[in-house]
Amino acid sequence: MTDQKRRQERSRRRGERGYFPLKADRVEDDAWMSQPEAARHLGIALIRVGMLIANGHLAPAENPTGQAGVTTTSVQAEKTWRANATIPAKFARLLKDTINWF
Repeated sequence: MTDQKRRQERSRRRGERGYFPLKADRVEDDAWMSQPEAARHLGIALIRVGMLIANGHLAPAENPTGQAGVTTTSVQAEKTWRANATIPAKFARLLKDTINWF
């Protein structure tokens, strides 16, 4: 078996186990926001945007040119949640997100 066939076989098996890249919807420019822009809008660090995407709090999206980012509606929802959430709600969310990482 050639090296190329071996790699393809390994890749196929990996895909069957559920290792798929993050799926992101393609949206129009007005419904899309880059991750650095989202971080500035929310007043958080860029790495935190990635964590919010991984935990499902921000919806990943691509603009028409294929650039990765998030939807503006998810950023607005996150900003609203942060403004209105109580301390116990924020703590519960932190605890849930931490448990999900394990």
